[in-house]
Amino acid sequence: MLSLATTMTYKTTIGLEIHAELSTRTKMFCACKNDPEEKEPNTHVCPVCLAHPGTLPTVNRKAVEHVLRVGAAIGGSFSIDYSEFDRKSYFYPDIPKGYQISQYKYPFILGGSLVGIPITRIHLEEDTARSIHSDTESLVDFNRAGVPLMELVTEPEIHNAETAGRFARELQLLLRTLGVSKANLEKGEMRIEANISVSKNDTLGTKVEVKNLNSFRSVERAIEFEVKRQIESIEKGEEVQQATRGWDENKQQTFHQRVKEGGADYRYFPEPDIPKVVLSEMEDMLPNTIKDSLPELPEQRRERYSVDYQLKKNNIDYIIETSARTVFFDAVVDALDKDVALIRLAVNYIVSDLAGWYAKHDGDEYANIDPKMFAKTIKLTLDSVLSSRGAKEVLALMAQGGGDPEELASANGLLQTQDRSALLSIVDAVISENKLVVEEFRNGREPVLQFLIGQCMKLSRGSGNPGTFKELLVGRIL
Repeated sequence: MLSLATTMTYKTTIGLEIHAELSTRTKMFCACKNDPEEKEPNTHVCPVCLAHPGTLPTVNRKAVEHVLRVGAAIGGSFSIDYSEFDRKSYFYPDIPKGYQISQYKYPFILGGSLVGIPITRIHLEEDTARSIHSDTESLVDFNRAGVPLMELVTEPEIHNAETAGRFARELQLLLRTLGVSKANLEKGEMRIEANISVSKNDTLGTKVEVKNLNSFRSVERAIEFEVKRQIESIEKGEEVQQATRGWDENKQQTFHQRVKEGGADYRYFPEPDIPKVVLSEMEDMLPNTIKDSLPELPEQRRERYSVDYQLKKNNIDYIIETSARTVFFDAVVDALDKDVALIRLAVNYIVSDLAGWYAKHDGDEYANIDPKMFAKTIKLTLDSVLSSRGAKEVLALMAQGGGDPEELASANGLLQTQDRSALLSIVDAVISENKLVVEEFRNGREPVLQFLIGQCMKLSRGSGNPGTFKELLVGRIL
């Protein structure tokens, strides 16, 4: 068992390599459909992505544009006058050609940073096929072979698992905001590899790569485990081996896969079948053109929501997590005429009631709710036409099938009634059913009054005003 004092004597150094499948209509070097949802194996294939002799690759311009958009968003430098593709040789069943077309010395993007972590490079390559293993056989599905794949490499300037996880989450959010990748880790659309080393001085220790981490939690846990494993090895006088390791989610530990390859093992050389890429000759690929095409970025959104609407950080993070939420929220803001008080009330319903409803039900978030109708619900609540409970029920109905909140409330008996005789009958029923609680209130236990008000609201399905119920309860009991 490592003591905290022992752990503190070591410096942890982490660099991340993150791959993301790009959202394009076709594959990277051929006209085959890029469809990650395709279930039938080997459907979207052709002689190019199957590496038949004599075929020639052609570059997907949209994939190049996507990579440049990411580069512009992180403040990277464009390789304007010279970029090229290279052959990266390695042999696995899921590499049709026996090599991968990637980029080595001359990637499209150099530098930049995200959440304070400096970026080394962003380059473009093709994805491999997918291997499917069973106890008796291994099969290969080539639908994924040749899909455009962006690789982002950070500088080794991350020093703990939490920062690594935060960086990966922010990159996923950025990719989705830019619309360049769906970046679903559970579907393999975003894959994270961590290069981890520990040392007792400022020099880097022996780098160990942990591959294909498919959740942010796995990234954090794998790093924590690997740091501990390496320190324990060094403390025992053992040498840490430069290697590639996997992550066993069930055992919560890394395991040896193979000795790590070096750059020379890949035998990089320029791809002879693809001309050099000169961005300066393509007006739509120039830095200013790409920058002007960017949407509002996550950090800009955070600042706007914080300054303009005074929202809490956790509420902002929830809203900007998906484009559906952001688009819906901005439309609601417009429908509420940017009234800060109304907006903050609206956020409470978005991050609590609607979030809870969508967490329990399948379907696209906000597909049924018109932002203007949601804004109307907020105004009806503020005007006491709907109680808070009534608004919750109306929103659940709207999430299921849309509609006008006032009409839904009327049809379901959720409009707050001002009929004191009707409310009084509800009060009498609650008093009759809760005699012990009523007696406690008579004896001076003020907090139980809130329970009785809650029972009245429940019985009225939110159609009564809590203030009116309080008045009637006090009058009846005392």
